[in-house]
Amino acid sequence: MVLALLREDDMHPYEMIRLLRQRHDDRIVPITNGTMYHTVARLERQELLAEVGIDRDGNRPERTTYALTDAGRDAVTEWVRRELPVLDRPTEFRVALSEAHNLSRAETIALLRTRLAALAEARDVHVRGRAQALDGGTFEQYLIEVERQGALLAAEHDWLAGFLERLAHPDFVWGAHAQTDRYLAQREAARQ
Repeated sequence: MVLALLREDDMHPYEMIRLLRQRHDDRIVPITNGTMYHTVARLERQELLAEVGIDRDGNRPERTTYALTDAGRDAVTEWVRRELPVLDRPTEFRVALSEAHNLSRAETIALLRTRLAALAEARDVHVRGRAQALDGGTFEQYLIEVERQGALLAAEHDWLAGFLERLAHPDFVWGAHAQTDRYLAQREAARQ
């Protein structure tokens, strides 16, 4: 998420934290000042981002601004490509989905269709397995989690099928963020 933020523009860590909180991304990944600064330092050591300036505004502490390197830019898209179709990593999928706009619409649709097929298969496996177990005499009380998982897979499948229809429509805004007044106001508020 840090690298994806830097695809928008150069930022200092405090601005990143504020933007992530304004966008409610902290519901996906816990964000603290300590973890953010640690993460930025680690990404800098990996040469995925680089320091581009230090500034001080009034009596505020110095703020180091970072930019995404070419390797960092590639890392974002590769990570999103890898995680979007995977079923067994729910937190990573949520982050990849929130950053999927960094890929083209066509590529995102293709990756999510792969996920949709995997969801249908997993859902069907759960439904068949539960039915076979019941037919074999297993008491329903022992299959509650199997039933729940099948229902969750069905719900995600149905949501994703609907989302893919919306995403395929040309009126669905996709890709790089627009420099709207709203976006610029959000960025300005995060810089404070």
